[in-house]
Amino acid sequence: MKFAYYPGCSAKGSSADYEKSTQAVCAALGMRLEEIPGWNCCGSTPAHAVDTELSAALCARNLDIAARQEAEILLTPCPSCLSNLRHASKRMEDAAFRARVDALLDNPAAAHFPPVTSVMQGIAANCDAAAIAARVRKSLKGLRLAAYYGCLMSRPPEIMDFGDPENPTLMESLLTACGAEMVDFPLKTACCGASYGIPERPMTARNSGRILELATRLGVDAVVVACPLCQMNLDLRQTQASRAVDAFFRMPVLYFTQMMGLAFGFAPEHLGLEKLRVSADGLINKLDGLRQAEAREAAAREAKTAAAKAAEQPDRAAAAEGGRS
Repeated sequence: MKFAYYPGCSAKGSSADYEKSTQAVCAALGMRLEEIPGWNCCGSTPAHAVDTELSAALCARNLDIAARQEAEILLTPCPSCLSNLRHASKRMEDAAFRARVDALLDNPAAAHFPPVTSVMQGIAANCDAAAIAARVRKSLKGLRLAAYYGCLMSRPPEIMDFGDPENPTLMESLLTACGAEMVDFPLKTACCGASYGIPERPMTARNSGRILELATRLGVDAVVVACPLCQMNLDLRQTQASRAVDAFFRMPVLYFTQMMGLAFGFAPEHLGLEKLRVSADGLINKLDGLRQAEAREAAAREAKTAAAKAAEQPDRAAAAEGGRS
């Protein structure tokens, strides 16, 4: 199936590693992402607070491009983009609102827009657990991971349609299919501080510190995210978060597509792991060590079985000889 794809602005800059790993994982699963031509910024989270209609117009233009391409569905990796696109699509159902938005566009938007969903939901809808497991080349078995969705992915529930708004489980399902142990993480939808990292840095540091503190206490090997802004706050600002809650963190924070990519056997450089502020080298070394230990154990078992079979051969030969005499 061909998917219309809206990468969002951060995919070309701050979350280039998310984009790189998303493309790699979707290609491995046979999902062809076709970037819509000439797309523009959706306005992210601040735009609607300035002007609701202008914010909707930014999104409607992208939805219109996808509609005119006759896209069956539009995928985006970013929860903020997903929220904006879905809100705009819903608001455009109101004729009066649509008229005001159309006046801001070069041409009136298409009457109907394709449904918009997250890359995570797109993967789950097109590949069940068995299909994902079949693509695994290096199981994540032995890793303990915490899934962190952030506050936008599942809220408001009537717009985002992402399962339980307080306890989504889709990321856990995907990574469990790759072999990982997913811990119960009560703060999975708590806010990390979002874009307040600039105007309200102490608040963001406290929020992020609370999340990292719980993950550390639970003994996870990494926090796994799906939002560029969450990844930035939890990874890039980890030192600030440490100071805010009087703790020390050295917690890798990876995108879920990076974790899936590791399970699929992709090299770290093909997933943008070098871009992480907190290195994932320890995580990768642990994973490699686990799989190497498994391989040694399997080889030892095979050697033992082969030796046992070889020992049986003389006994069988002697029994056969005795039967003939």
